[in-house]
Amino acid sequence: MIPELFELPFIHVTIKSYGLMMVIGFILGVSLMCHCARRIKHNPEYVTNAALYALISGVIGARIFFIMHNFDSYRNHILSIFAIWNGGLEYIGGVFLAIIVVFIYLKKKKLPVRIYMDMITIGLMIGLAFGRIGCYLNGCCFGKPTTSACSITFPYGSLAYESQAFPNYLRERTEPLINLPAEYYGYFAEDGQTWIPANESNKLRANLKPKDLLTDQQKSDVKTKYKMLRIHPSQFYSTANSLVLCLIFYLFWRKFGIKYQGCTFALMFILYGPTRFFLETLRDDNPFENAWWIIYPGGTISQNIRIYMFIIGIILMIVFPRFKSFPPEEMK
Repeated sequence: MIPELFELPFIHVTIKSYGLMMVIGFILGVSLMCHCARRIKHNPEYVTNAALYALISGVIGARIFFIMHNFDSYRNHILSIFAIWNGGLEYIGGVFLAIIVVFIYLKKKKLPVRIYMDMITIGLMIGLAFGRIGCYLNGCCFGKPTTSACSITFPYGSLAYESQAFPNYLRERTEPLINLPAEYYGYFAEDGQTWIPANESNKLRANLKPKDLLTDQQKSDVKTKYKMLRIHPSQFYSTANSLVLCLIFYLFWRKFGIKYQGCTFALMFILYGPTRFFLETLRDDNPFENAWWIIYPGGTISQNIRIYMFIIGIILMIVFPRFKSFPPEEMK
């Protein structure tokens, strides 16, 4: 977990690992999309512009979606809604808004929508792969406890550690997984400086003690007897999944993309939906949902959306081949 990589000298601006990974993913994704555009003799500039619109609208949509489903955590800290460097993006919300914005851009420029959505699909997977590396470095999107040899831990004070130090009623967990003494909980006084320790009866309604206020003995104990349970490296699972899907989508597009325009985009819904559904079973951060539109009661919102995603993908895969194909120049 390295949320901040380094600080730029003189201007004292820190480079966030999450943001850097997003930038790297974006650059590589756009490069791959431009490669695809050149193969069919399309102007890569249009792809780059569409990708920029997708990036901006995607971040906004992903943040809005996350805030909508975690609003209680931001109700008393409205300004923290804009602190995306602390994590808190839901991919599917970004996808939906990005699709709408890019569709409008392509129609305005009179570009073949399905061909461009296919190319964007391929680059999107690269961006998502690096985004999940950023999630690991930032400490968000963490996994469930596991005894598997393929497991990791996060330090005291991280989101994953805090999740185990408190009950999680939204995931039907009524007891903390780490039995910390009351001395690790408390509040800041009104002056914002004085730390007031909690007692045993109210510790789980208090806040976790900041790491820089721990005594030397406490710092040692949180690395040994109060160390968090090992968890699935869900971020790396997601990265591997995205890279494999990127390869599948690229190969599918190379063979069928021109004849069956839009089907690579549909394939993303068909394949990413189920794989993301499964990966969600290994995560421990998203709350369970029981809203009226839920298909899978007791699952997370991501799992339920992926079911809809799969259904939409099947429909698109059936419908798109019936549309007239845009005839680009022959591929080299």
